[in-house]
Formats: sequence, C-alpha cells, structure tokens
Amino acid sequence: MFYRGSLRSLDTFLRTGCALLFALVSTAPMPSFALRTDAEQPIHIEGDNAEIDQASETIVYTGTVQVAQGTMRVLGDRMVVKISDDQVEEITTQGSPARYKQTLEDNQGDVEAEADAIIYHTSKERIYLQGGAVLTQMGNKLMGESIHYDIVNGAVDANAGKSSSRVRMTFDPNSQPATIKRDNQE
Repeated sequence: MFYRGSLRSLDTFLRTGCALLFALVSTAPMPSFALRTDAEQPIHIEGDNAEIDQASETIVYTGTVQVAQGTMRVLGDRMVVKISDDQVEEITTQGSPARYKQTLEDNQGDVEAEADAIIYHTSKERIYLQGGAVLTQMGNKLMGESIHYDIVNGAVDANAGKSSSRVRMTFDPNSQPATIKRDNQE
C-alpha cells in the first residue's frame, strides 16, 4: 500500500482534494460567470508590427502583442490571427511565456494562465495552452504540458504529453471555495 496514513485521513484528503478541484473548475459554468459577456465584446488586437496575408486570411503580429476582449487579455511576443468569413476564428499567441487573464463576476477573482503558446478559439470559446502550461484560479494551480480550457462549460483537460513530468495540481488552503448560486427551492 502506497499510503501510510489512516483510512480516515485518506478519506479526508480525497474529499478535500475533490472539493478544491471542483472549486477550481466549477466556477466557469455558473450563470454569473463574466465570460459570456466578454465573448460579446469586440476583439482588439495590437502589436509592434503587423503583416496581412489576404490570400490565406491571416494576420501576423510581432513585437509586444496583445488581444483584448472585454476583461480577457492575452499577451505575448508573436500572434497569428486566422480569419474566416470576415470573423476572427482563431488567435495563436506565442511568448516566453504567453499569458492569459480574465476577470470573473461575483467576486470570483481572475483566472490566469501561461504557456509557450496560447490558442484562443473565438467561436468555441476555448483556450488551449501548449508547452509548460499553468492555469491558476483562486490561488489553486493546475500544471501540465498542455491544458484545454472550455470557457463556457468550465471543463479543464490537462495532459503531461511526452515529457517525463506529470500533470500536477497545487491547492491553496487559504483560497475561498467557489459559491454556487441556486434558486430558492422550498
């Protein structure tokens, strides 16, 4: 047996871990989650230089680059914007590292991320973190080689990739658990 503590301690550890994991990933699907309104905001993109290729419907920004949409910010060194039917379809940001931040409603704080590359699928409202990925919310961290974050559904999928490292999670005991708002039922 790998665990040397009592069964009660193991049960407490597992319950606490599950509760904290739920708190980390469960804030996204709540009706008060700010990301839905962010997705309705205009997308602002800027960089030191821009190169437009109309044939491939691609814009490449270099230098200090930033995308902003509502409270969402993605920062990096290079950004490739793919456009389809005059709409931004995908934004890939590379950096050392590239960074993502978005404010949540109802005093839930911010969700932050960093990775070698951040891919934002605008219509699907998904963020893919690739290379040294870290996702942080309420002081809790999820780390892996890649992390897929479904903004709308609050689903998170982390992968260690081919590296010898593993997917890791760090729980901050001082973080406040997510509050779930429910309609009054009697």
